[in-house]
Amino acid sequence: MYTTQMDAAKRGILTDQLRIVAREEQLEPELLRALVASGRVVIPANRHHTSLHPMGVGEKLRTKINVNLGVSKDCYDIELELQKARKAIELKAEAIMDLSCYGKTREFRRRLIETSPVMIGTVPMYDAVGMLDKDLKDISVDEFFSVVERHAEDGVDFMTIHCGMNLKTAARVKQNKRLTNIVSRGGSLLFAWMELNNRENPFYEYYDRLLDICEQYDVTLSLGDACRPGSIQDATDAAQIEELITLGELTKRAWARNVQVMIEGPGHMAINEIAANMLLEKRLCHGAPFYVLGPLVTDIAPGYDHITSAIGGAIAAANGADFLCYVTPAEHLRLPNLDDMKEGIIASRIAAHAADIAKGIPGARTWDNQMSAARADVDFPRMIELAIDPEKAGRYRAESQPECEDTCTMCGKMCPMKNMKKILNGEDLSIA
Repeated sequence: MYTTQMDAAKRGILTDQLRIVAREEQLEPELLRALVASGRVVIPANRHHTSLHPMGVGEKLRTKINVNLGVSKDCYDIELELQKARKAIELKAEAIMDLSCYGKTREFRRRLIETSPVMIGTVPMYDAVGMLDKDLKDISVDEFFSVVERHAEDGVDFMTIHCGMNLKTAARVKQNKRLTNIVSRGGSLLFAWMELNNRENPFYEYYDRLLDICEQYDVTLSLGDACRPGSIQDATDAAQIEELITLGELTKRAWARNVQVMIEGPGHMAINEIAANMLLEKRLCHGAPFYVLGPLVTDIAPGYDHITSAIGGAIAAANGADFLCYVTPAEHLRLPNLDDMKEGIIASRIAAHAADIAKGIPGARTWDNQMSAARADVDFPRMIELAIDPEKAGRYRAESQPECEDTCTMCGKMCPMKNMKKILNGEDLSIA
């Protein structure tokens, strides 16, 4: 009997989850098993998440995207967040992170896990502050771990925990002034707890206790980047790299316990630094899958940060990132609504797909070739069917009808696709 997907892979066992992932990713099961055994692929699959359709994240696999949602004190509407979750699944997101930090968080989390076929992630630190209803300073180590265990019992597939924010990393933050300090919510809360109590980060100090929980439920540990840059000015600084080195050390300790690991990364970052950061993570963290927020390639576009994120995400994934956390137009401004969420998901899916073409993922180009063939045939119904967002493509087409049905209102009778098809078929051409 195996304990985790990694344990099974090391023992040479092809789990049901692994077979599903191998089939859908067009990989030989034995190759995928070797990747899981080495830690270069994770299959987040908590044994209590019975509605899960398993997916893999990592080397040689399609780039996956995650959608953040959840209730907060200012926006407490469980039904709306569940509606968002259903929409995210409909729009083909591969993961949902529940970032709830107020109220009946467990009720929402359980309902989400009960019905969700996609993998579910959480940040227990948020819930500790919201659920325990205590001042941050007064939360005990045991209480922190009780929240982690509760999330694992409920069926959470992966958890973001900022284990690398230790006293050494905190010192780097204080010694090297940043423009935007610490922008990670969970990281800033842990930093504050450490400063207020003059103590080490409990998730670093008692890391083996955390691994016990992850191993018991097969929770994938998403090692959070407390020092991710919140501005392009702070990217690739001493604090970020100090933490990344620590995360690499913690990765090896987790693997020794057969706990699956992802590494989280930036953040905000200039375009010319992205490729180097992807290489650094893969080298320092021994090939573990990389999960990035963006990166956002400029800081000046509130209201359009789904675009700045998609630019950075495509470059990051083409250079080795495995998992993109979506960013919506509402980033830095407010909790996203349904429309914001859709814009963010589509932008992230475009970035992920563009990267998969660059990475040579099996079948990635096929979709594009099918679309190009439909355009060459001037087959608008087929183009709309193949679109990443058929609803929007169909609406745009319907809003502006051309004189000739097999053209559009941009080119009309001068449509190069239509005219080239006619000429090459030896037909007469009239564009008058």
